Amino acid sequence: MPHQPLVLEHDLLTIGDGDPLLPQLLHAINHATEIEIAVSFIQPSGLDLILPAVIEALERQEIQGYPLKLRILTSDYLHITNPIALRSLVALNGLNVEVKIFETHNHSFHMKSYIFVRTNKNNTFFQGSAFIGSNNISKAALTSAHEWCIRYDYQEPNTSKEAKQFNIIRDKFNDIFHHPSAAELTDEWIDHYIKIRQKPKLIAVSDNSVIDDEPFTPNSTQVEALKLLVSTRNEGNKRGLVVLGTGMGKTWLSAFDAKQMNAKRVLFVAHREEILTQAFNTYAKLWPEKTSGYYHGKTKEQHKDMLFASVQTLGRETHLSRFEPTHFDYIVVDEFHHASAKTYRNVIDYFTPKFLLGLTATPERTDQANILSLCHDNLVFERNLVHGIDRKILVPFHYFGIWDEYVNYEEIPWRNGKFDPAALDAQFATQKRAKHIFKHWQKHQQSRTLAFCISQKHADFMADAFNIAFRAQGLKAVSVHSNSEVRRNEALSQLDKGEIQVIFSIDLFNEGTDLPSIDTVLMIRPTESNIIFLQQLGRGLRLHENKKHLVVLDFIGNHKSFLNKQEVLGIPLSSTGKPSSKASEAAPKLGEGCHVNIDPKATDFWQKLANEYRSTALEDFANLEAHLGHRPSAAEFYRSNYQDISKTGHKVNKQNKSWFGLVAKKADEELLKETISTHNDFLYNGIQTTSMTKSFKAILLEAFLELDGFRFPPPIEKLAEKSWYVLSAYPYLKETELPSKEQTLTATDKKWVTYWRGNPIRAFSTANKSSNSTWFVVENGRFKANFELDETHIETLHDLVKELVDFRLAQYTDRKQSSKTSKTKEEQVDNLGNTTDNIVQLPYYPNIKIACGHFKTGHHDSCEMMEVDIHNVVPEKHFLARASGNSMNGGKNPIHDGDLLLLEAVTPTSAGSITGNTMAIEMQDESGDNQYLLRVVEKKDGNYWLKARNPDYKTIPTNESMRTFARLKQVLK
Repeated sequence: MPHQPLVLEHDLLTIGDGDPLLPQLLHAINHATEIEIAVSFIQPSGLDLILPAVIEALERQEIQGYPLKLRILTSDYLHITNPIALRSLVALNGLNVEVKIFETHNHSFHMKSYIFVRTNKNNTFFQGSAFIGSNNISKAALTSAHEWCIRYDYQEPNTSKEAKQFNIIRDKFNDIFHHPSAAELTDEWIDHYIKIRQKPKLIAVSDNSVIDDEPFTPNSTQVEALKLLVSTRNEGNKRGLVVLGTGMGKTWLSAFDAKQMNAKRVLFVAHREEILTQAFNTYAKLWPEKTSGYYHGKTKEQHKDMLFASVQTLGRETHLSRFEPTHFDYIVVDEFHHASAKTYRNVIDYFTPKFLLGLTATPERTDQANILSLCHDNLVFERNLVHGIDRKILVPFHYFGIWDEYVNYEEIPWRNGKFDPAALDAQFATQKRAKHIFKHWQKHQQSRTLAFCISQKHADFMADAFNIAFRAQGLKAVSVHSNSEVRRNEALSQLDKGEIQVIFSIDLFNEGTDLPSIDTVLMIRPTESNIIFLQQLGRGLRLHENKKHLVVLDFIGNHKSFLNKQEVLGIPLSSTGKPSSKASEAAPKLGEGCHVNIDPKATDFWQKLANEYRSTALEDFANLEAHLGHRPSAAEFYRSNYQDISKTGHKVNKQNKSWFGLVAKKADEELLKETISTHNDFLYNGIQTTSMTKSFKAILLEAFLELDGFRFPPPIEKLAEKSWYVLSAYPYLKETELPSKEQTLTATDKKWVTYWRGNPIRAFSTANKSSNSTWFVVENGRFKANFELDETHIETLHDLVKELVDFRLAQYTDRKQSSKTSKTKEEQVDNLGNTTDNIVQLPYYPNIKIACGHFKTGHHDSCEMMEVDIHNVVPEKHFLARASGNSMNGGKNPIHDGDLLLLEAVTPTSAGSITGNTMAIEMQDESGDNQYLLRVVEKKDGNYWLKARNPDYKTIPTNESMRTFARLKQVLK
């Protein structure tokens, strides 16, 4: 393949007249093997434009085994160079990278040169280009300011006039780079520069285009979150979770919070280097006084004030041991939905900062369940995309759910919560499907499209298919991945300028990419995870001039995993299978200006799934597993619909003997099944269903696990001390559970050891009435398990116990908080028995008659708001309708004709167990009208029946046309 030229064919560049220098520089960076830059001034705004390309070039050349050589020289002339930019540059220092600062000592320094060389490994090819002119590194100078720049090109043979000129330029650069006044750029140099720097005055430079002077301030949502973060720390919380929708500024929020806490040392943890780089630049901009560095596979700068670490590297024990547990004051774990992975847990469990902040854009409580436990069940702040859209922080979206008619997903193997990639490739790369996609894209697209594909092969195929269709239109599509000819930064720049119309990619743009001008997102791959779906959606929600909304084209197939789209987008379904804003209000509302249009074939398929009753715990488990994309934890199962598996009568325990009995039925791992079989009695009776009038048993077990107690039984004093710290991580529990005098005790106080020995150590090591055995004993002053332990089981048992402890603490914390809320409400009732703030407006459907007899025809096209005085209801989830008839007029709680019913809308994934509950049933008559019935759901011989409370009415069987759409909460008198 012929070598691509370093630059485009121009000799003279005149900035400000439609011919900026930036595209030339990016093109040269993307194809160079040596880069040499000397400029008087560097500003963050300009460095931000070229740094991604430089970093990508460094990574690319390293992977190819042919390292990029980079030399940069700038100056301290007039103190114009911004220390923020210098912090980003010093992070580049390393093998084959040199960054220097020319110390002017009141002398002038006006160099502006950019030199690029391209060679091959054997040095049999040589090409060079040099740009000499007036352009410093600032946004204005590289894009819009009036600048002049001459380009000198050189290509073998080196006897030409151009070659001699090019070699002179390189020699002169080499001379100035090795000048005695050219000092190595270090953190120490920047620290000194910040102390002595006097902010330059515009009169000194006669041009404000070279100076960045924009303050960094939080937006309104971030201000709210920052106040709550201060409050939660004042309450004693050491950890907290913040849920902030994609594009609403999670990284900036964490930086603002670290600074308002005045942390001495900050650790920012993520799983991708691109996220770390962007976080580095964010923190450096806000806090240039602090040194910043990376800790990942290539660089390990552990002594920096602010460290940006790859979890894959830092999460290893050999790396963690290099730090003291208290080394960092403030730790940020970004994309916290990954935090249940072992590498993340290693980091979280090892360090003891003053505060740990978990950040995620996860959409709902089910997805938060497991990670919330890692933050001690402390959800500090939550704002989703709807809030961002309503507050004009994000643009609204117009969503089109298009039926993926040329792929039969039911024929594609489903493994571990995902479709088989090879089988997907075979069905995706077809001309019929490509034409189907292009037709809908052409109909709805705007100007700049980012498309998400399943593989490199799929991305290449789709780019080729679109380019064939584009031939007559003069348009262009490209595929971008690790092996593509077009670089990521280059493609984004071309898309931004309108030189290409579509980028087909895999997952390079899921997280961290920020191109505000994207106005169309094309989803042509299944996104099994709600989190990934929202990340991809969020790529186009950034504000941009002349961008009124985002168009989302999502191709929906015939598989249960696609039902998640209905929940995430907030699309309630009517009994006809069509989107309805009236029939169900269980799902969240769309943001202002958002629209959803679903292909009828997709809603028909959704309705088919919605009408399938799930009766067993195994079906609940499988549905949640498909929803999450991984095996649900006990806490996730609990929070999916508050399924309290601590109750012995719960169907999980009735049908499977225990939670882990259910897990074992789905498990493939023999060691897991063997460990569960051996220790199921302890797991079930000792933890899952044990009585907890206080949280102390769970706190004790948490401390026991942190001390690796199954391997090394801890002394009572050590266990009590660790328990004190664990309990302190739950300040609300500590305040409400401990007597006032015990709250003043320290972790090593003898009175604390005595108190903790009395409860819960004695409770766990004393036989109860129903059993002569105990799960733990105290021997020789140590607390140890009172059952046989196989060494091969210990690690797995540790993880299983931890999972149940997380569940019990989540359940207990919810119960305590609910009690707290109820008590607060009771205190607000005045002496006359009237409440002052329980009035809430709920949707009331006057034409829906919930029949207490036979099915009653009704309509949901009329809705009004009705004020009711009641606790713990929300209009997004609860609604009102009238009873009609007398079939439920019986038993302890009769329902009379005309009674006002409070109902809770349910969806297929939130309905939970319906057996024994009074449910509102919906079906259609022969004319297509909706009919509604209220009955108690019973199950006999594997079939569902609808039972009336009034014995004069017969029990009737269910059929496939019926669906549960709401649960009766109470009758309002």
